[in-house]
Amino acid sequence: MAEAGAPKHVRAGVLDIAYWETGPTDGPPAILLHGFPYDVHACLPAAERLAADGVRCLVPSLRGYGPTRFLDPATPRSGEQAALGADLLAFLDALGIGQAVLAGYDWGGRAACVVAALWPERARGLVSCGSGYNLHDVARSQRPAAPEAECRLWYQYYFHTERGRAGLTENRAGIAGLLWRQWSPHWEFDAATLARTAASFDNPDFVEVVIHSYRVRYGVVPGDPAYAAIEERLAAQPRIGVPTIVLEGSDGGVFPPTSDDGDAGRFSGPYRYRRVPRVGHNVPQEAPEAFAEAVRRLI
Repeated sequence: MAEAGAPKHVRAGVLDIAYWETGPTDGPPAILLHGFPYDVHACLPAAERLAADGVRCLVPSLRGYGPTRFLDPATPRSGEQAALGADLLAFLDALGIGQAVLAGYDWGGRAACVVAALWPERARGLVSCGSGYNLHDVARSQRPAAPEAECRLWYQYYFHTERGRAGLTENRAGIAGLLWRQWSPHWEFDAATLARTAASFDNPDFVEVVIHSYRVRYGVVPGDPAYAAIEERLAAQPRIGVPTIVLEGSDGGVFPPTSDDGDAGRFSGPYRYRRVPRVGHNVPQEAPEAFAEAVRRLI
């Protein structure tokens, strides 16, 4: 399953969500979620491993990626955290999945954290890679970080400009490849791997969703009013009480790990932190066995 075949589709909330499924249909479910700028191929190697152990794995394309589409042309192309969480909740509802292990990183990890924080009864467990407590504090985002950290976020500030929108439109694969190299210095991906994922960026909503995501988190643009109530709950930065495993690459280039696990206090349930050596930002694709093993522990 390392090469994605034809996806299944389900209408869920405001989306027609494309997803890949493997493993027995009566197995315990796990939802594996990709980030930006990646796609479902990041999670498929772990899904293969888990399916062999009897886990029902579902790997959806997030809004703006791959074959996933909005149902209504008038729906705002929001990339805010509340929208990602609402999409995941709607996906579970549409497939009749009452509870699942939610596992992801970057945008996908954020969706998983939103559901685990606000609808904990739907999460049998949480695997969060990179930033363990992956919920934005929009108010805090107005404060400047250290210069070294600000430099690593160049792409976010680039996307605040119309030049950045044009650059993303014209250079989707090029920007992705540059970020992959910066964020995962030991990951030796080839041109075919990048091209396979970059095809997902041809989604007609990709640019709008990405641009909105990186503008709304800094208050540059407003969010979708449909998600205002969820964003209000997230603004309180709720603790996450479901069983959680955090995987952090030792060489992540977005927010390099410090000597301490600074997020532990944001979790109130069973919690485990593991640092994965010589792995960068894209934990599921760089270390699929470690990612799969974390899911297994929560099944």
